[in-house]
Amino acid sequence: MKNKKTEFEDFNINIKILLAGLWTSVMFLYIYGDYFELYVPGKVEGLISGKNLLNTPYKLLYATILLTVPSLMIFLSLILKPKINRILNISIAGFLALFTFFIGMISISEWRIFYVMLAFLESILTSVIVWKAWTWKRIS
Repeated sequence: MKNKKTEFEDFNINIKILLAGLWTSVMFLYIYGDYFELYVPGKVEGLISGKNLLNTPYKLLYATILLTVPSLMIFLSLILKPKINRILNISIAGFLALFTFFIGMISISEWRIFYVMLAFLESILTSVIVWKAWTWKRIS
């Protein structure tokens, strides 16, 4: 028998709010990774000299698009109808789970171990988004 004094009140979180919260966590990890990367030796010098991964306007545009989509998913997860919401969450989060896992694998080095950890956390969170969207309850 359960003791009433040890039980805590709980409630079900709406799936849309849960998805938006997961996307928000993913975005914070992206921001932390980009910020902490500024502390990697040579990074700031590369930004100043233009000798970096995003050294053309088009590469910068592609990176912007890649990071804009998940940030928009925070809002879109709250406002879209369930059917399109589910499809977008599964497809975008599925792609990003694989993409960030790949980035984590190719980033393994002493000065980027923080980046590897963040990439794996991002992959886990985006996989949870896929799973939650996939198992979205239907109306009986």
